[in-house]
Amino acid sequence: MDLPFLIKSSPLGGQLKRRIEDFIVEEILPDGTVCKIEQLNQMPPPRIALNIPPNPNPLKLDQLHVRMEKFNLETTFAIRNLSRGTGNSVKRIGYAGLKDKRALTCQRISLWKPDIEKLKRFGMRGMALHHAEWSDTRIELGDLRGNQFTIVIRDIPFSIEETTEKIMDFSHTLTQGIPNYFGEQRFGGYRNVTHVVGKLLLQGKIEEAVMTYLTKESVGEMEDAALARKNLRETMDFKKALEAFPDTFHFERAMLNHLVFLPKDFAGAFQRLPTKTRYLFTHAYQSHIFNQIVAERVRKGLFYPMEGDILENGIPTALLPGSESKMASGIPGEIERDVLSHEKIDSAFFKNQKLGELSSWGMRKPILLRVHDFALGKVESDELFEGKTKALVTFWLEKGTYATTVLRELLKNEQN
Repeated sequence: MDLPFLIKSSPLGGQLKRRIEDFIVEEILPDGTVCKIEQLNQMPPPRIALNIPPNPNPLKLDQLHVRMEKFNLETTFAIRNLSRGTGNSVKRIGYAGLKDKRALTCQRISLWKPDIEKLKRFGMRGMALHHAEWSDTRIELGDLRGNQFTIVIRDIPFSIEETTEKIMDFSHTLTQGIPNYFGEQRFGGYRNVTHVVGKLLLQGKIEEAVMTYLTKESVGEMEDAALARKNLRETMDFKKALEAFPDTFHFERAMLNHLVFLPKDFAGAFQRLPTKTRYLFTHAYQSHIFNQIVAERVRKGLFYPMEGDILENGIPTALLPGSESKMASGIPGEIERDVLSHEKIDSAFFKNQKLGELSSWGMRKPILLRVHDFALGKVESDELFEGKTKALVTFWLEKGTYATTVLRELLKNEQN
């Protein structure tokens, strides 16, 4: 997807996430409290038992809020393992949002009437639980203020002095904001496939959607996984594919387990994915369209309020299409209609009678992203790349926005 840059700063280059601990995400709670990482940033991580206070009012306080740290784990995978280990249904565990997999993260979760003894005994590599407190409220998606980021950029091809100057110059331009593009996480990370599958599902092409998800190869993917995808695409042998896919590919294996016994039931295979994961495909396609609308406004130099805009806190918004979408008027509306026309879709496209989780009413989202408290930390020689530099940056973003979008404007390369 060609997404133009808005900030005209000099490219920094470099790489993100070379090490897991290079990308730290700490959730900011609605009251401004930061969910700080306390255990998994130590090597080896300490084994600290979860301290659960007595419940002062069991009839009213039926939710236990806990802070969850994770290292190189998907949020949904961590939740499923916590469910298995404690006997709590996945449906009874709430969280405010998904966090990056290839990162060290901390977020708040809630468990409805958990088995206290099982929870105290729970342990899993790459996870830590702390700060338990009782509440009468389940944590739902969106119950956060934002996220605090601490990020190391590596392999920068400039001296320490040049790197420092470039990042400081970039930070001075952030007051105007940057395009609020959805980041690569929304589209399946390096695979960049989720929105493609989402459109196929909305078109009713269930078999093609499932097979695309299972077989689309990607640059940088594990060799055994890429080979498993290629062989499945050529043979349609679900049993052999199940044997070939690595154990860590939980979603692919869940689908394949179903298709081994019911090889024509692609809708059933899709239903094997967790409910919240199934919703992500429509959201990804909506996000793809939003990005195209924002990109066109950047290309045309129409990034600030103008006649026809629908504003949110004084900032222009763009369309996340759905069955009840409200379109802008004037030139902003023309851009939105042109993008929908190019995609050959309309509002009815987002009504799905057979798979309700694919339906969406639609909404609007600001086209401008505000970066808060951007700061440059230590800049020094990179121990992983001889002759190169690394830099530490920190900032926080409001919910629904992406750190990789900010860093893309700084690095100005498409490798991250």
